[in-house]
Amino acid sequence: MTAKIIDLTKSVYALCQEYPELVGVMEGLGFKEITKPGMLNTVGRVMTIPRGAAMRGISMEEIRSALKASGFEVKEPD
Repeated sequence: MTAKIIDLTKSVYALCQEYPELVGVMEGLGFKEITKPGMLNTVGRVMTIPRGAAMRGISMEEIRSALKASGFEVKEPD
């Protein structure tokens, strides 16, 4: 099985295009707007997971844990 790698420097839009199941994971973490029509295509194109987490007050540790539990591997920024 190919690893599902989440590159934290990519936009949320790009990651969700690559891994559609990520939308559900992000929604479960508290990013409710990700399911609204148009939000992913607008804000998602410029928003990264770390920036969104900072805006929502969600710890990156919580996000990393949820992503790993969902079968993703997190690629840390250099």
